Amino acid sequence: MTEERTRPAIGGTAAGAHSERAGDAARRRPSRRLAGVDAARGLALFGMVAVHTIPSWDEQTGEPDLSWTLFAGHSAALFATLAGVSLAFATGGRTAHTGRRMTASRWALAGRAGVIAGVGLLLGFLDLPVNNILVYYGMLFLLAIPFLRLRTPILLLSAALFALLAPFVMQWSLTFLPGHEYDNPGFVDLLGDPGTVVSQLLLTGTYPALPWMSFLLAGLAVGRMDLTSRRVQTGLAAVGAALALVMWSASLISLRVLGGYEAIARGTPWMDDAQIDEVMIFGGDPSLPTDTLWWLLISAPHSNTPFSLALDVGLALSVLGICLLLERVAGRILRPVAAAGSMTFTLYTAHLLLLWPEYYDAAPLAWTGGQIVAFVVFALVWQRARGQGPLETVVARSTKAIARRVLARDPDGSTPADRPLR
Repeated sequence: MTEERTRPAIGGTAAGAHSERAGDAARRRPSRRLAGVDAARGLALFGMVAVHTIPSWDEQTGEPDLSWTLFAGHSAALFATLAGVSLAFATGGRTAHTGRRMTASRWALAGRAGVIAGVGLLLGFLDLPVNNILVYYGMLFLLAIPFLRLRTPILLLSAALFALLAPFVMQWSLTFLPGHEYDNPGFVDLLGDPGTVVSQLLLTGTYPALPWMSFLLAGLAVGRMDLTSRRVQTGLAAVGAALALVMWSASLISLRVLGGYEAIARGTPWMDDAQIDEVMIFGGDPSLPTDTLWWLLISAPHSNTPFSLALDVGLALSVLGICLLLERVAGRILRPVAAAGSMTFTLYTAHLLLLWPEYYDAAPLAWTGGQIVAFVVFALVWQRARGQGPLETVVARSTKAIARRVLARDPDGSTPADRPLR
């Protein structure tokens, strides 16, 4: 996709200046959905479907399954990173909203967080066989509100600081906070035990919001870039891949060459080598042991260590860059994946509902393929007939209503309905 070109305003009139500013604003934002972003989001959805449906290891050899190796942790991190990209698009694109428009955007984001978390909490009434990310998403969006106006370098620095520091806070909190108390917290859990639920959403759960802010803020920073630029797209693919490779290599060297593995074994004497190796492949159960901070050297899926967070950020950026580059040469081929990626809230919720009866155990590969095909067909048909996905429409209408309400207020906080008739 290329940037739209607009003619410069003729003359020096106020109307001409306004037209030029409007043209500049139009160029700062994509004029239509970027299929590459949607395609990356669709791949994240398919990866999560595979991880949730296919067994994570071979029962005969005990080795991790290919789907686990390729997608575990990485797909969810890609989801969160692309959520940050979407937040950038919704709050001004390359130039963040200012003034009352930013105030409206912040309230709208709070509304989006409420809708998504509300659906996640409703799913908490079901005994799902997998962990539901939606409630964590709601917390992530709330935490993102103060960061919406920050410039790209500050966002990248903030993402790096969350990746570096939040894992230490997470490990420290596990020594005194309740651990993964609720697999999928619901409204009853939130009302009856709000402290435990909030601490789980922030630090001790499967997708803890504080460490995961590194994904969201990295995505927000990327969304402020010109994603229609080939140079930016190539940079994302190359820099992301390099970051992932460096982090994986640094973790491996720290463990196997610099004595990290031995330090973990000394600090966790109740685990033998086989148990330590299992955590390094499959992550914690569900959290890492807290006996020693040397565990923060590993890069296993969902371990939420500095190495794993940075590695997953790199992979997410690389996948996004590759998908944006592919859009240039294979846009039609990407269309089915992009269609599914345009309505992942709807399709991810449907995926959880399909898993709930746990019929997939008999034929996991068939269930995985069947879900992906069904999601693509549904997305293509629904997109042609109605546009946005069903749940995406609920979010869009809710957030637009909130934004309109905020923008309709006078500086004193009143709305037209509040003011007396003259």
